Amino acid sequence: MTTVGRAPAPQGDDEGTLARAAHGLAHAAEIAFLLPSTPRSRWHRAGVSRRGELVFDVGSGLVLAVFAIGWIWSVAMARSSGDSDVSALAQVTATVAAALTEPDAPTASYVTEAAIGLLTPLRGASGKLRAQIGPAGAGLGAAHSLPAGVAVEYVPGGAVARADTPATAAATPRGAGVWTLALRAGEAIRRVEDFSVITLRPLSDKRRGKIGLYFIGNWPTERKPSAKGTKYAPPTGFIEVTPENQDTYVSEHFRLRDFLTHDQQGVWPKYLVLDTKLVDKLELVLTDLSEHGVNTAGVRVMSGFRTPQYNVGGGDPRGRASLSRHMYGDASDIYIDNDGDGHMDDLDRDGRVTVRDARVIEAAVDRVERAQASLVGGCGVYVGNPAHGPFVHIDTRGYRARWLGTGDS
Repeated sequence: MTTVGRAPAPQGDDEGTLARAAHGLAHAAEIAFLLPSTPRSRWHRAGVSRRGELVFDVGSGLVLAVFAIGWIWSVAMARSSGDSDVSALAQVTATVAAALTEPDAPTASYVTEAAIGLLTPLRGASGKLRAQIGPAGAGLGAAHSLPAGVAVEYVPGGAVARADTPATAAATPRGAGVWTLALRAGEAIRRVEDFSVITLRPLSDKRRGKIGLYFIGNWPTERKPSAKGTKYAPPTGFIEVTPENQDTYVSEHFRLRDFLTHDQQGVWPKYLVLDTKLVDKLELVLTDLSEHGVNTAGVRVMSGFRTPQYNVGGGDPRGRASLSRHMYGDASDIYIDNDGDGHMDDLDRDGRVTVRDARVIEAAVDRVERAQASLVGGCGVYVGNPAHGPFVHIDTRGYRARWLGTGDS
């Protein structure tokens, strides 16, 4: 007998699965179309009411107005009080305004590229010089190579100067001193962090062998020219070294104070003669040593510039030449002391510190001079004694000289 009006029961697992899936979809659709219930209070409502939006807009406008009024009031008060920082403030304001309103204003990257192009020729064969030394009042000799619209500004103070203070900048360095550089193109300005211009105090400022309280003495050729030529002529001027600028880097590894004469410790300012060709050669020697596996981080200048009076009687004068290159600023005695014990390290790694370690530096000097004919000069190897370890004298006298010494160079 057949039952009418009833569908046959689904057969198999597949039919049961389809039925359950259809039931689930129907239930999900029913939930999705349910309307949300009425919020219990104002705090449970979604979004911001019209009144809340109005309050927010009015409050934001008041905050902006307060900032604008404060800025205008600060500028007005500074001008009325004659504040010394007004010019700097005006400069900052102009710079900001230019950056916002002048789409064609030179960019900081443009000034950076100009700085690289200007300074690259001044960094020497080593690429590591950080100073140019010249007569009083002289600026960068390579400034003519700057692109149109870029100018150099000089700020006094060397390592402590703030080149971002336009009020103290000058178009030329005025007198003797250490100057930090800044390059300006329109309203864009870039401080040059790693290069200084050092201008000299003239030899004519020396009176009775002194400048101020600092005793220098007199060069043997000051009154009578030497038959050996201009290499032994008195220097034309001196770097004035103060407690504030003594840490100015003249190259990657060396500072002004590294080359000062070892006397008159409490007298400032001190006076120094230094040839950047020597510094360039020292840096090339250090680079060569590094390439041959020698750690040069601990390089020390045992003796740099010597005033004539110190060369005659200061320290241990035995073995010193009366016309020592140290008096002319193009000679220095160096050693490598990475362990900080005050003596030469074991550079040849034979387990002992001997004159052979100084020979390692001499070999580097030989390689540098073969590659750089303009830096040829003297190289003296000195043995150690109870007062000091082995060291090497290096100079740029203009002709090759080699010797073995036992005293002071």
